[in-house]
Amino acid sequence: MAELRLEHIYKTYKGNVEAVKDLNLTVRDGEFLALLGPSGCGKTSTLRMIVGLEEITRGEMYIGDRLVNRLEPNARNVALAFETYALYPPLSVRDNIAFCLRARSVAPDEIKRRVDAVADMLDITDILDRKPAELGGGQKQRISLARALVRNPDVFLMDEPLSHLDAAQRAHMRVELKRLHAETGRTTILVTHDQLEAVAMAERIAVMNFGVLQQVGSFNEVYNHPVNEFVAGFIGEPPMNFLACRPAAQNGATALTAADGSFHLSLPSALQERVNAHNGQNLHLGVRPTDLHLGDGAADDDLLTLHATVDTYESLGEEGQLAANVGESPVLLITEPFLNLARGEKVDLQMSTNRIHLFDADTTNAI
Repeated sequence: MAELRLEHIYKTYKGNVEAVKDLNLTVRDGEFLALLGPSGCGKTSTLRMIVGLEEITRGEMYIGDRLVNRLEPNARNVALAFETYALYPPLSVRDNIAFCLRARSVAPDEIKRRVDAVADMLDITDILDRKPAELGGGQKQRISLARALVRNPDVFLMDEPLSHLDAAQRAHMRVELKRLHAETGRTTILVTHDQLEAVAMAERIAVMNFGVLQQVGSFNEVYNHPVNEFVAGFIGEPPMNFLACRPAAQNGATALTAADGSFHLSLPSALQERVNAHNGQNLHLGVRPTDLHLGDGAADDDLLTLHATVDTYESLGEEGQLAANVGESPVLLITEPFLNLARGEKVDLQMSTNRIHLFDADTTNAI
């Protein structure tokens, strides 16, 4: 096990395409970190540079105290479980797992011991003599993980490991991967575009977009304190609502007025101080669908009210999803199921003052 440090890492492809830009990231010894972002954000290029499958254009990478920029993949002691299982069809499960050890001329007794140990850990001892074609997706994924773990790597990498499994298998494998990390204590990096996977398994999440690291922190930090609109909109399902607004004077205090005039909100003193200190004219008010509620007419100083018009309503069993319009801006909120709401109906939407987010409309950074 070892700490992984990426210092000012760049990856530039032909045509001067920058896939990764000035990446600074430390994965602590024994930590489980998720590298999360949409397709094309640079997360897979980062993973391939860690493994050694891609050259680093600029910057330095350390595993423990070793600078590994110039080391071949087999000298870095890192292991990668691929998105595709990449198993050898003619070989048995045992031989697939043992393949990399035999290539390194490890003694047969040691190979058997290590294969049996990792197979027991992943609960695949009963299929060691079978061929990959006879197995299901969940079993193949376990074999792929076993083949990586049997090397006893300092850093264990997983590239979209659950993408080819069905929903039930993904849920089961999330539990298994978290248990596996707890048992091995290995420094682990999960590359994924699925925030549910990241949230369920990782201790910290590193969010990337367009090759740039946006924010690193626990799920609580990136969910409740996003540094910009991208993180706020990417983390959370359904995504955050954004409403264009600007500061306005109100009886000597600062309020927020919608860009289209659809709302005028008085702010508590803490939010007034943030808006005044920002000194910007174009803002976006952000509120998550789970933090918006249908108003019940009760007055409360801690609640802000938006007047909206129902667009669509869906009852989804345990919850409902209401799409409405606040002026010209669409918003989504989570409600109780089985509500009787008709298209065009007027409703009041309420949100707590301590659950709203403010962003600079020009830079998209949080204020």
